[in-house]
Amino acid sequence: MLKVPPNNRDRLKDRCEELLSCYELFNQVLPVDKSVRVENGNVIVSPTEAENEPPSVTRLKNTITERLPKIHLTDLLIEVDRWANFRKRLIHAGGQSTDTDNLPSYLHASILAQATNLGLNRMASVSELSYQRLVWCTNWHLRDETLDAAAGEIINYHHDHWLTQFWGTGSFSSSDGQRFPVAIKTNTARALPKYFGYGRGATHYSWTSDQFSQYGTQVIPSTVREAAYALDAILDNETDLSIERHTTDTAGYTETIFALFDLLGLRFEPRIKDLGDQRIYTVSDLSGLKNLIELDVLRINLELIERYWDDMIRVAASLKMGWVTASLLIRKYQSAQRQSGLVKALQEYGRLIKSISILRYVTNEAHRREIGIQLNKGEAMNYLRHFILFARGGKIYKRTLEDQQHQAKCLNLVTNAIVLWNTIYMGKVIEQLESEGWDIVAEDLQHISPARGGHINPYGRFRFDMKDKLKGQLRPLRNPKKT
Repeated sequence: MLKVPPNNRDRLKDRCEELLSCYELFNQVLPVDKSVRVENGNVIVSPTEAENEPPSVTRLKNTITERLPKIHLTDLLIEVDRWANFRKRLIHAGGQSTDTDNLPSYLHASILAQATNLGLNRMASVSELSYQRLVWCTNWHLRDETLDAAAGEIINYHHDHWLTQFWGTGSFSSSDGQRFPVAIKTNTARALPKYFGYGRGATHYSWTSDQFSQYGTQVIPSTVREAAYALDAILDNETDLSIERHTTDTAGYTETIFALFDLLGLRFEPRIKDLGDQRIYTVSDLSGLKNLIELDVLRINLELIERYWDDMIRVAASLKMGWVTASLLIRKYQSAQRQSGLVKALQEYGRLIKSISILRYVTNEAHRREIGIQLNKGEAMNYLRHFILFARGGKIYKRTLEDQQHQAKCLNLVTNAIVLWNTIYMGKVIEQLESEGWDIVAEDLQHISPARGGHINPYGRFRFDMKDKLKGQLRPLRNPKKT
C-alpha cells in the first residue's frame, strides 16, 4: 500500500544515494550560480527576482477582464449548480427525499448566508425566504460530509475543463492559513495581537491545487503551528485531483512532516525563510567535494532509523488507512513531555529528507520559481475568500467549532464555484479571441488566473419602491409573539 520495499535498507540506501547526488550537484552549481553561496558554514540563497510580464500576457489579462460578464453571486451559484449539479450531494441527514420545488433556492441561500457571513436571519430578510425554513435546511442538509462532497463535484467538473491544464495537472498543491477575527466569546478563538490587535480570532487553513481549486479547508487555532495540519486534506482528498507534491511557507513544516510525507509516497517541498539558519545533514564524508569544504553539516543517525523502521511504516499505514489524522498524531508527539525513540527516529529520517529538499531547492532556480508561483496561487485564493466573506466586517460570529467548520466549508464551496464559473467564461473569451484572429500561445495562458471577483456582485440587490403606501403614517410596531 505504501510502496515501500520490505527491506528497510533498500529504502534508506536509495535516499542516501539521492542525498549524495544532491551534494554532488550542489558542488557543481556553487561556483557558477551567483545567487547561491556558503557563508559561515550555512547555505544562503538570494531572493528570486520577479520576471517581467510579457506585453502579450498583460493585453490578454486586460481583454479577459473587459469581456467577462458581470454577475450577481446568487446567479453565479445557480449557474454552477446547473453545470456540476453539486446540490445532489447535499442530502438530508435522515436520508429521506425532500426534493421540493423550492429546496434548491433554500440550499443556495443557506450556503451563501454562511459563506458571505450574512447569517440566516439577515439572509431571510434580504431574500424574502422563510427564516424557519432556512434554519431547517441548514441543520439537515449542510454538514461536513455533504459540503465536502458538493465542493468535490465542482472541483471535478473544473478539473476536466481544457483551460485548467495550462495551470497545472492537479498533482501539485499548497496550503496556507488565513486569519479571521472572532467577534464573540468562544473556546476556538485565540489572542494574537499581530493580526487581531486586542481581539481574538481563528484560522481557516486551506489547501489549493495548481489548478486554483481548493480541495480542503479546516478551522484551527491561530496560535498553533500550521505544520501539524499540512497532511490532513491530502489524505482525505476524494476528488479527481491526484496530489503528489505539496508546498507551504516556513510555518508549514517540521522535520517530522518531511518524514511522514516521504513515507506516504509524497514529496514535500516547502519554501523555507531564512535558509541560512537551517542545518543540513549528510550520511557520508563530503571531503571529496572541494567546493563544500566550508559547509557545516551534521551526521544522520541511520542506526536509529533502521531500529524503528517497522514502527515508522506502521504509523504511515495508520495515516493512509485513515485510522488517525496526521494533525492529531503530530500534536500528540509534540505535546509529549519526553520524546519516544519512534519520534526521534521520525525526526532523524525527516532530517535526511529535509536535506534533500533544501539541496534540490538551492540548485534549481526553476524549481524555486515553481514553488513561489504555487504559493502565490494560494494567496490569490485567500483574497477571493476574503472578498466573499464581507458581511459584519468579516468577523466570525459562530460560537462552536462545528458551526465555524460548516461556515468555512460553505465559504470553500462558493470559492470553488467562482473559480469554476470564471474558468468557463475565460475559456469562452479565449475561444472568441481566437475566432477574431488573436494568436494566443500556451505560455500566455499559464499566467492568467480565475481567482478574480471584480465582475461579481456579492452584496445582492436593493429595491426602491417609491410608491407611498403608508400615506405619511408610521409603520406599525412588531408583535414580539408573532415575530
